[in-house]
Amino acid sequence: MSDINSSLPLAGIRVLDLSRVLAGPLCGMALGDFGAEVIKVEHPGRGDDTRDWGLRVGKTETAYFNSMNRNKRSITLDLQKPEAVQIVLDLARQCDVVIQNFKFGGAEKMGLGYEQIKAVRPDIVYCSITGYDRSGPEAARPGYDLVVQGEAGLMAINGEADQPPLKFGVAAVDMFTGMYSAQAILAALFQRQKTGCGRHVEMALFDCGLMITAYYGLEAMLMQKDPPRYGNAHPSIVPYGVFNAEDGPLVITVGNNAQFERFCREVIDRPDLADDERFKTNLGRGANREALMSEILRELGRRSRQLLLQRLKAAGIPCGEVLGLYEALTSERAVRGGLVTEQPHPVAGSTHVMAPPYRLDGERLPVRRAPPELGEGTREVLSSMLGLGDERLAELKALGVL
Repeated sequence: MSDINSSLPLAGIRVLDLSRVLAGPLCGMALGDFGAEVIKVEHPGRGDDTRDWGLRVGKTETAYFNSMNRNKRSITLDLQKPEAVQIVLDLARQCDVVIQNFKFGGAEKMGLGYEQIKAVRPDIVYCSITGYDRSGPEAARPGYDLVVQGEAGLMAINGEADQPPLKFGVAAVDMFTGMYSAQAILAALFQRQKTGCGRHVEMALFDCGLMITAYYGLEAMLMQKDPPRYGNAHPSIVPYGVFNAEDGPLVITVGNNAQFERFCREVIDRPDLADDERFKTNLGRGANREALMSEILRELGRRSRQLLLQRLKAAGIPCGEVLGLYEALTSERAVRGGLVTEQPHPVAGSTHVMAPPYRLDGERLPVRRAPPELGEGTREVLSSMLGLGDERLAELKALGVL
């Protein structure tokens, strides 16, 4: 494992992850994937909230927790106790990055805010994740993914036009915030190499949620109203979306006029549609979407999915099956790519852990550590980093600090 660690980009970087639930833990996991040593601090009794969410794995983990906490160690500290806060400060002296997503002002109240950590580690890269702008009037509001999906307009662009606003299937705001946070931390670490100075990275769920609206958001500003919702169709490209074949759904993405002509002539046997002046350009197809789509839907529904996929691929038109989640995870493509790993587990025997999505020099980054049991690294981390012996650790445990 040491050889693997030394070849990773963030080898030698140490991260103190004080966060919980999703955005902060995902940020820490991304840094861990790149080789950083990530020390996750959790409450001694309950641990991260997500250890109690979803399907149980072993005694202290769940599938939800495991999805955001690979490549980390877990130590337990009750941060309401001054001895635990002192331990965190002592650990921070030996860390490069601190991540926290306490309620606004919570870290400062405990003595673990940016200025307090900076006092013991002047070049620290410190990341605060909150729901809303820390300098604005809503700074103290707690941040929840679903609330921000509503407030940022994301639910308004998701789903079918004749249905109520719809949330994303996963906690997209939390996940994007975690990745944006990791990007900002990497930039701050890069700058620190040149200047020797740390930075306070401040991230807000609402800010990141608004960024996810992307081209929809800019179109809303141009139109000065909400753009229509198209469900699985594309707002600008026709035909492009999920369609029903005779025996099941598939994705078809006709991205340009040449592809549309081949689609009509070689896939659905309708050269008349390719010759129709209304449909020769994408702008024309968009303006006459309803008339065109009624014909296309009829033709697709008369043919099997396998036949359509064969013809689409032969015509050079991007396409694919619509798989169930379990089908996708166990597909030949996912297995061949090593995207889902099986890791040993001291209680469950083994557990599935997603592999990092990153490849460097042709190699996928490894799962160096399975998501940790609650407190599995407490003794080793505090002994090796702070020199705490068995007697002192026993005292701290008796006091409820560990």
